[in-house]
Amino acid sequence: MGERGNDGVQQPKRRTGTGSRQPPGGAGEASPAQRGAGDGADPFSEADFRCHKLQDSLLSSASGFSNYRGILNWCVVMLVLSNARLFLENLIKYGILVDPIQVISLFLKDPYSWPAPCLIIAANGFALVTLHVEKKLATGCLSERSGTVLHTFNLLMVLCFPALVVLAVTSVTPAGAIFALSVHTVLFLKLFSFRDVNKWCREKKSAKAARGHPASRPQKANGNAVPQEVTYPDNLSYKGLYYFLLAPTLCYELNFPRSPRIRKRFLLRRLFEMLFFLQLLVGLIQQWMVPTIQNSMKPFRDMDYSRIIERLLKLAVPNHLIWLIFFYWFFHSSLNFTAEILQFGDREFYRDWWNAESVTYFWQNWNIPVHKWCLRHFYKPMMKKGASKCTAQVAVFLASAFFHEVSASLS
Repeated sequence: MGERGNDGVQQPKRRTGTGSRQPPGGAGEASPAQRGAGDGADPFSEADFRCHKLQDSLLSSASGFSNYRGILNWCVVMLVLSNARLFLENLIKYGILVDPIQVISLFLKDPYSWPAPCLIIAANGFALVTLHVEKKLATGCLSERSGTVLHTFNLLMVLCFPALVVLAVTSVTPAGAIFALSVHTVLFLKLFSFRDVNKWCREKKSAKAARGHPASRPQKANGNAVPQEVTYPDNLSYKGLYYFLLAPTLCYELNFPRSPRIRKRFLLRRLFEMLFFLQLLVGLIQQWMVPTIQNSMKPFRDMDYSRIIERLLKLAVPNHLIWLIFFYWFFHSSLNFTAEILQFGDREFYRDWWNAESVTYFWQNWNIPVHKWCLRHFYKPMMKKGASKCTAQVAVFLASAFFHEVSASLS
């Protein structure tokens, strides 16, 4: 019912609920659809119905899409599953073959005869001969011609002496022979670099003396000490030589870059990685590689080519896995551990060889110490003497193959 006013006329009742609330803009304002309908236009434009446009599939090269991380993760999952199946199959077929005690027999056949450690200790003699020859050359007591003859003979003995011992002594084990020959090969490269750098220093010193410029030495100014930079021939010391022999590099310098301090946490992490991955390498070789190699002997004797290919493909997976683990163990964990103890600053032991698009890029980036040595002491000197680029590259390749074969074939 309505309400009565003061004049007795009944007034309409006001509604306060939300049911009669009008749309925004007032009752008289029309919606956009109504306005369009009133104007005779379509209330929905053609663009509202479009769901296609000109574009390429993601896997097409023209699309420009490059984020395949999900596919990479998928491949990793499949790799883990396939290797897990192979590992389980190996355990079911052969049982547990890992025996850490057996590793000792790989280095020691006779407990009273240690030819490999003796060869490593004897390597100090070649290093000391090189140092004393360089000291005589620095003081002028020895001519350059005589020094070259002595260095050449000493370097040849570094390679020939351990090889002759390995061939003559029957108590040398294959593992011990590989280790001893590898040490002498590294020693050869280091002493070659040591001899070259000191020769360059003498030539530079002689050139300065010929121009009338005496060799400069660091001095103190206003009582402030300058950084201690070693100059030739002060570098010819036992301390300097053995620091270089222990440092993770093959190229000698008078002053190596040094890190400010030893990081203990970093050192402990590298030590843990060294121990863990070494045990993992031994376990994979004993459990996976050895049985597969033993089962591959018969197809090779019978010249069964299909079985030979099958055996080689079966060896490919553990071979790649062991190579990757060895690379990380040696080039990252071991070399960084040694560099941290010696405060050796240059830690570029490898580059991104896994992104290699050519064989040349791979060989130049997976082993930086050897690459630097070949470039500095082999490739550039040949180019300076007039050799062509192709000839120098072939010579470097053959030299690298020779040093690898010294360690592998003789053992």
